[in-house]
Amino acid sequence: MRLWTLHPQYLDSRGLVALWREALLAQAVLRGQTRGYTQHPQLTRFRNTASPLEGIAAYLQGVHAEATRRGYRFDVTRIAAPGSLNRIGATQGQLDYEWAHLREKLRVRAPSWFATIERVSRPVPHPLFRIVPGEAAEWEVGAPGKALGRARATRRHREQRRPAVRD
Repeated sequence: MRLWTLHPQYLDSRGLVALWREALLAQAVLRGQTRGYTQHPQLTRFRNTASPLEGIAAYLQGVHAEATRRGYRFDVTRIAAPGSLNRIGATQGQLDYEWAHLREKLRVRAPSWFATIERVSRPVPHPLFRIVPGEAAEWEVGAPGKALGRARATRRHREQRRPAVRD
């Protein structure tokens, strides 16, 4: 699950659709409608607000607005609550980390879309977020200086579970 701090305008069509689905999943988690993903770190910043459901609803509204601008027909009735416009603080380091991460994804997955965003030097955040100084978020697994990246952590976990080889 990735709930981008970046404005959804930078996502290719595949990324925008995935974001909509993942944000709807986040909404279901925050409503207590699923047992999976309940401890997902991407939900931290929503849980740290006065009203997590209003926060995720505002996030979904931003994604929906971008999808509508592009001519997609995402079902707005899937947003469970009216979204609050109380902006959530997000760090410049988080925005920068995500920008580099997205650029690498798009360079491989969608070179033509990457070409349209390649010259952007200062990306804007999703409308829900207010950028403040600071490093990448504590919950960001792959950020420099943070915990092991997901692939390395998964490999290490697998190696720890393997039974010892006996001769």
